[in-house]
Amino acid sequence: MELMELCRKSKEVSRKIGMLDTEKKNRALYAAADALIEHAERLLEENAKDLVRARANHMPESLLDRLMLDEGRIGQIAAGMRQVAALEDPVGEVLSMKKRPNGLLLGQKRVPIGVVGMIYEARPNVTADAFSLCFKTGNAVILKGGSDAMYSNISMVSIIQAALEEQEIPKDAVLLITDPSHEAAAAFMKMNAYVDVLIPRGGRGLIQTVVNQATIPVIETGTGNCHIYVDESADFQMAADIICNAKTQRIGVCNACESLVIHKRIAESFLPCLSDALNERGVEIRGDQNVCRILGPKRSRAALEEDWGREYLDWILSVKTVSSLDEAIAHINRYNTGHSEAIITKDYANAQRFLDEIDAACVYVNASTRFSDGFEFGFGAEIGISTQKLHARGPMGLNALTSTKYIIYGNGQIRP
Repeated sequence: MELMELCRKSKEVSRKIGMLDTEKKNRALYAAADALIEHAERLLEENAKDLVRARANHMPESLLDRLMLDEGRIGQIAAGMRQVAALEDPVGEVLSMKKRPNGLLLGQKRVPIGVVGMIYEARPNVTADAFSLCFKTGNAVILKGGSDAMYSNISMVSIIQAALEEQEIPKDAVLLITDPSHEAAAAFMKMNAYVDVLIPRGGRGLIQTVVNQATIPVIETGTGNCHIYVDESADFQMAADIICNAKTQRIGVCNACESLVIHKRIAESFLPCLSDALNERGVEIRGDQNVCRILGPKRSRAALEEDWGREYLDWILSVKTVSSLDEAIAHINRYNTGHSEAIITKDYANAQRFLDEIDAACVYVNASTRFSDGFEFGFGAEIGISTQKLHARGPMGLNALTSTKYIIYGNGQIRP
């Protein structure tokens, strides 16, 4: 289908999707989840084609992990879709209703955005997450996935569309741009006559390209240079467990820890134990002069200035030592990407200062940054993690995919 025609169809169907009642939307979501499980073998066959091509193109292991589907992951995708169906529908919620002095009743309620466009890299789970969240909120969605996941995306969208048709819902509620070219992506970014908001999800290069080139309003989902600060009062075992989890539980995700900040007073005693645990997992430490002195050349290498701001998505961790909480906060706010930051501490006052002064969408005390996730936050799924400050910030669930409008009841008032 030609791109403009595809976008026009989405705009037309969005008005119908926006009028669906909650029960009908939920039935369709449950049906789509069941269909993904029922057709899992077919989906895995198509995903295998993507994996073969990705390996031939020497895709890094961390990105291959994002691309890969198995029965467990398909089950998780379906579970997320069912969880979205079980959530309260925000559409139609009246947020306020006040009576003006002239007798007008002035209210505000949640409404669908309309058409949501998604541009994302090789992550088939985003296809299902974007559909389920957009559909539940009465939005049509146009997907532009990465070419590395094309077989998986085509298969998944066709399964979902068939499930929608069985529920007598227009299949154009979810549409996929199959042209893998950069020209198609660039043209899609200019379709502001049909698409109401564009959400990029992927690496820094993709996100910045969309932000810089789109004429459609963009919700910027950020890369994750996520920090953990180990305060001087931290419990060492807790700190080591959280750091190892945040760094190695899944290496190629945006909420993985990429940078570690440690108070100098505990560096001599804490770093050797931590480095043993990280080295066992294959993590390379790139540290400042103090770190390299403590660990030596066999267990660390000197960090460059560029390391402090890097999202590695790899088995590498930058480590910086600081003399105070003030220095830690300043370092993190300078180099972070506004995603997720954590402090490990027993000091309540330091924890509160960290929560108040760190500029990020998600700020943790004594917990792993890996919890920055729509499923973990109880949203069922997420359409992305917004690192901007307008409209939505942090993991974006149902409310983030709605707008508002004012509703006004009168009884004949005219303005004098």
